[in-house]
Amino acid sequence: MVLVTGGTGLVGSHLLLHLIENGESVCAIYRKLPTIQKTKKLFSYYKKENLFEKINWIEADILDVPSLEIAFENVDYVYHCAAFISFDPKDEDVIRKTNIEGTANIVNFCLAKNVKKLCFISSIAALGDLKENEKIITEETEWNPEKSHTDYAISKFGAEMEIWRGQQEGLNSVIVNPGVILGPRIWEEGSGIFFKKIQNGFPFYFKGTTGFVAVTDVVQIMTQLMKSEVKNERFALVANTISFRELFNSMADALKVKRPAVHISSFATKILWRIDWFFSTFFRTKRKLDKETAIASYSKSLYSNQKIKDTLKFEFTDINRYIKENSKPS
Repeated sequence: MVLVTGGTGLVGSHLLLHLIENGESVCAIYRKLPTIQKTKKLFSYYKKENLFEKINWIEADILDVPSLEIAFENVDYVYHCAAFISFDPKDEDVIRKTNIEGTANIVNFCLAKNVKKLCFISSIAALGDLKENEKIITEETEWNPEKSHTDYAISKFGAEMEIWRGQQEGLNSVIVNPGVILGPRIWEEGSGIFFKKIQNGFPFYFKGTTGFVAVTDVVQIMTQLMKSEVKNERFALVANTISFRELFNSMADALKVKRPAVHISSFATKILWRIDWFFSTFFRTKRKLDKETAIASYSKSLYSNQKIKDTLKFEFTDINRYIKENSKPS
């Protein structure tokens, strides 16, 4: 039996579909019953509604130990996709508790239940920080605690430390560090927000660069790693390192709308995050742009995908082609 946490999210739902299509018996945990409809909607998007009924859903929470006791019955393999994603500093406590403590609980149950292998989905945000003489971020780049990081990045790095602890205690595991994951436009979250903003005429672009990857590639790599002899390794999953400007232009072209034409400079971004902080502090509005996210919008980060390509001989889907093929509305 395969257990998937975060089965109602972008990666988790695609993973469930992929596993079922390949004949696996799967169970998935959920926190609130209505969220299951998001996964059902994804199955419908791919015209695979009949496969949705093959999921064994279990009500559980990665922070609730008794519920996990039930979820881990007869489980051989675990894909840990559940995480709390937010870039609002006010969510710091819940981000760290969910992503670090929740992962520690999953690791402890994997050890206690003699799970054969665990796959943890982390993020390129948890990879290291370049030194002055380095240009490309790899799996070996060292994390610098003195550098500024988002709470989300810190939580993912802390979660990886729990995975490494499990490895020291005898747990076979693999970690994947995907870039920004792009998927079909079916939900009001994640990369789908990019599509929606561009379609609605978002006029701005940023010149910063980061790594992007298709959700289908992430799922294929995860399952291939789990079936392989590879263990106790981490892999950066990035198809293309491109600028946000190129990303937005590609989306605009696919959606047949006007390309964003107004450049937001690094100086303007610094002003915007301070204004956002002011309104959040004095008017209790939800943070939309924190300092670290603002920095990322104009930072030019380069990522290597050579390790996973060498390990699995994997060829990534070109991001611009993926956007063109998956930009139709739901």
